[in-house]
Amino acid sequence: MDEGYVLVIGSAGVDIKGTPLAPLEWGVPNLGRVRNRAGGVARNIAENLARLEIETILITAVGDDAEGDRVLDYCEDNGIDCTHARIVENARTGTYMALLTPEGDLEVAIGDFAVINMIDRDYLLEHEPLLADAAMVVIDTTLSEDALHTVFELAARHKVRVCADPTTPALAAKLCPYISQLYFVAPNAGETTALCGLENPAHDQDTAISAARQLVGLGAKIAVVTLAEKGLTYADSSSSGFIRAINTQVVDASGAGDALTGAVIFGLLNEVPLDEAMRLGVTAATLTLQTPETVLPNLNQELLYDKLVV
Repeated sequence: MDEGYVLVIGSAGVDIKGTPLAPLEWGVPNLGRVRNRAGGVARNIAENLARLEIETILITAVGDDAEGDRVLDYCEDNGIDCTHARIVENARTGTYMALLTPEGDLEVAIGDFAVINMIDRDYLLEHEPLLADAAMVVIDTTLSEDALHTVFELAARHKVRVCADPTTPALAAKLCPYISQLYFVAPNAGETTALCGLENPAHDQDTAISAARQLVGLGAKIAVVTLAEKGLTYADSSSSGFIRAINTQVVDASGAGDALTGAVIFGLLNEVPLDEAMRLGVTAATLTLQTPETVLPNLNQELLYDKLVV
């Protein structure tokens, strides 16, 4: 593996997920299960990396409240270095509230991560040495435009590779000015519209491969386009491919994309062939779909390779 640590910058907070026991009836109370977990896209990716024995440092912002303490304690307990997280007085820790279908798929969600705006240019410049020494930087797009500009400015100055999770279709467009500076980017089908300027999102193998190639044509070194239950496509400057999803019983779809991103980055750091890195990602996502947890609690390298998609 490349020497050094991975620096992850972005959201950390609390996930509140509700799953009804029967098809939803709107406008009335529904019986179901409600769970409360540590979440945030950047934090989820960081935990997946840490569980795969990658030294991981998280820069995020949380409120000076019980939820913030809980999230940071959970991260530290699971191997993530949160020494450089910003604890903001009189602010609320970020929250993601999701309503799932009885089958575990996302129905609708609301994210409130305004506190992440406290990871601003000054804070990032203060931590420039941390970025300069990283083997890789991973970001999500909850960061402000000013923060994103600063991350890419510093990464270019110190020749550090940047990986990005577009996070949501509404936020993905923030990455458009920086596609040529991305080492790895992993949009889902819906996010390709904002990133690639497509009239319609990628929806099948051919359109997803085209979108991945377009991102590489715009300068990204490696691009992955995920298609949920259909699988994923990927491309770099010399090749492209498609990997089918594994047929599995979905318990909770939350966190599967973050697991995929973390496992692919694990593979890239260990310089495995691109196809193998993608299969690691699909395997991690599949295992995560089978659990109610946002990050698979027993994820490790041995499990990942034991269950590796062929």
